[in-house]
Amino acid sequence: MKLDDILVGIQRVDADWMERAAARTASLAMPPRALGRLHELAERLCGIRQTLDINIDSKAVLVMAGDHGVAGEGTSAFPQEVTGAMVMNFLAGGAGINAISRHVGAKVVVVDVGIIPDIPVPDAGSDHRFYVEKVGRGTASFTKGPAMSVEDARKSVMVGFKRASALFEEGVAILGTGDMGIGNTTPSAAIGVLLTGKSIDEMTGPGTGLDDAGIARKKEIIRQGLEINRPNPGDGMDVLSKVGGFEIGAIAGVILAAAHHQRPVMVDGFISTAGALIAQSLSPAVVDYMFAGHCSEEPGHGHMLSHLGLDPILNLGLRLGEGTGGVLAMDVMEAAVKVFTEVLTFDEAGVPDK
Repeated sequence: MKLDDILVGIQRVDADWMERAAARTASLAMPPRALGRLHELAERLCGIRQTLDINIDSKAVLVMAGDHGVAGEGTSAFPQEVTGAMVMNFLAGGAGINAISRHVGAKVVVVDVGIIPDIPVPDAGSDHRFYVEKVGRGTASFTKGPAMSVEDARKSVMVGFKRASALFEEGVAILGTGDMGIGNTTPSAAIGVLLTGKSIDEMTGPGTGLDDAGIARKKEIIRQGLEINRPNPGDGMDVLSKVGGFEIGAIAGVILAAAHHQRPVMVDGFISTAGALIAQSLSPAVVDYMFAGHCSEEPGHGHMLSHLGLDPILNLGLRLGEGTGGVLAMDVMEAAVKVFTEVLTFDEAGVPDK
């Protein structure tokens, strides 16, 4: 499919199904909405899937990986080589996202959208799925011009759409967004500034652990990038191409695929939410299909979520990325589904209603 056709076809979630779900919630044998936001989560899922017979038994997370030219400007506490090394760790099953995904029963699928090294694809007998879809070997530094061409920005979005669509067609019921890319909080902050209207100071934080001097330099790098490239805040693709990242574009594509296929998508932290902002700028209706897994420690993340109108499910002081907070929140989502589908109504339980 072409991106423009995808965008035209995305529809808002049917409110009628959420009303039907709310009616069932009201009949459950408990005080009205006694389990708080668990009811809202289940009802939104009913609206997305257009059924009261909901389940999220099949879960997966797509970890999109890309390198960034801006990392060479001293915007990260870690060297750029860590990106490729962490991809290897994901494939070995030894990262944070692997541990949490095993806990919740989610598949981990890793995609090289644009890292610098070549990582060998595991053999067919491996439990770990890895796809090489390089748009380029890292973006350019946006302090010297656009991070990528508009054509490559569109390619990165379509990589995410393609990989997410394949998982939905396999039967995955809920998909999480994950990321890996040293230096990627810098483009994410730049995207946040442009698409939320917040200041560089409000949007920029320590990332992987910068000290005060490092944060000040990071803010200056973002200021330079915005001044040199002059992205158009009304054009998400222009923003992505000028100050974004390949993996951020791919995450936007994952979210567009969720809306296209009418499936829920669990958005992770700061980088994933930068991708969500790009997706929303391309098609505002996609917000109906998003759930915010958590609110990270990165200061700009709360501003991004507020702009999208999303309330985080968890707030645990997480700042790892990889998709960890989003996948962890799937546990809460599954509890919401079980409450909705397994708790008896007053009539079924023979309990007098008020």
